[in-house]
Amino acid sequence: MNDASTHPRGPVSRRLLRTLTAAPRTDDDAATLLRTVAEGVRTTADVVADDDLQLALLCLYELHYRGLDGVDERWEWHPALLGARAEIEEAFEAALRRDVTVDVEPPRGSGEAVAAALFELTSRDTGPGLARYVARRATPDQLRELIVHRSVYHLKEADPHSFMIPRLAGTPKSALIEIQADEYGGGSLERMHSVLFARTMRGLGLDDTYGAYVDHVPAITLAWVNVMSLFGLHRRLRGACVGHLAAFEMTSSIPCRLYGNGFRRHGFGDDVTWYFDEHVEADAVHEQIAGRDLAGALAVAEPQVQDDVVFGAATYLALDERMSVHLMSSWERAESSLLAPVDAAA
Repeated sequence: MNDASTHPRGPVSRRLLRTLTAAPRTDDDAATLLRTVAEGVRTTADVVADDDLQLALLCLYELHYRGLDGVDERWEWHPALLGARAEIEEAFEAALRRDVTVDVEPPRGSGEAVAAALFELTSRDTGPGLARYVARRATPDQLRELIVHRSVYHLKEADPHSFMIPRLAGTPKSALIEIQADEYGGGSLERMHSVLFARTMRGLGLDDTYGAYVDHVPAITLAWVNVMSLFGLHRRLRGACVGHLAAFEMTSSIPCRLYGNGFRRHGFGDDVTWYFDEHVEADAVHEQIAGRDLAGALAVAEPQVQDDVVFGAATYLALDERMSVHLMSSWERAESSLLAPVDAAA
């Protein structure tokens, strides 16, 4: 991600980006960063919707992915940055655990019961119907906006959940690797889902550079992405990570069919729709693996994480709905859902 072109959204992200321009060291700058983060966390009304904190968290997480241009890579494990990240993460997780509704409680020791609970959660039609809106009503500009929002994650698709591979064993580990192998194209570069998504972006005249549109998307989109890193980077949250991935896979196949239809409705061809068409078939298989062999098997092998499995799934659904509501409410008002306009080729 290009740190130099990222614009701060408040005192926390401003101080972080300023700190990252220097060589790693322990000094007053690091102490100032920690104080600034603590103040930002203390005063925020809603950490999920806080542009300043969510941008700072995204930048901190990116040090564990492809890094930030012009930033010394030794910052990745610097104690001051880990402390700053932990401060935001604690508030973020607390808000999710407070606000995300979990109203299913499968019996202990039954992988099938856990899988059934996840299928029940993900089958409820309580959301705003973003995929149906895209299929029937979205304009070409709105379709591009959708892709801009999703690009912050899909250009690194699967990477956050892959952090969990060494933290699992047995059947859950095997199931996760099976899903992730498909996400990475089964050894074929052109079939990697992140590569397919980049192709969609180019077909729409958008910039497929990793992180190109971070400045354009609001806090809820950043939170939708950040929660995957929160769950994936912490072993204690392995249950939530698995539940999140299961819900992601279980709610992908049918929406992707509708998304593809929305693009075809405006005459876009296979270069744009291949990404979605690939997921119609792949995720119909993945949802079964994720529900039973991954989430269900983990709940049996490690019953102490079962509640987090369900929490992770519910968190995915809650944040996805919140982002969908933002997009659709903006479009219903004939407004852009982005913070800044995006230039795209015709």
